[in-house]
Amino acid sequence: QLQASGGGSGQAGGSLRLSCAAHGFTLGDYAVGWFRQVPGKERERVSCISNSGDRTYPADFAKGRFTVSRDDAENTVDLQMSSLKPEDTAVYYCAINTICGTTLFAYSYWGHGTLVTVSS
Repeated sequence: QLQASGGGSGQAGGSLRLSCAAHGFTLGDYAVGWFRQVPGKERERVSCISNSGDRTYPADFAKGRFTVSRDDAENTVDLQMSSLKPEDTAVYYCAINTICGTTLFAYSYWGHGTLVTVSS
């Protein structure tokens, strides 16, 4: 089971840190992707970190603003979001995969997301 947390309200230009925690398995054995979805729109990948943690794959809109990192001791993967924009408002999810692929259906263990709201 995966649990995303850390969402909330923030101001444009501000920062938020999300955390993805695994229960019952070792997150370090998998690539972990962060995704977001706005009601009425398709879910999109925000970023992904390889199982070794040595490579990340941010979406174009996330480059330079969002950083994903692993904490194997805590069995978590965090998403640090900076320079927030109102269009970052969405429900954010994490999920696992064997590699950082682009096909959403290849990811599994989707947990409940966490809502991020950015006001201007």
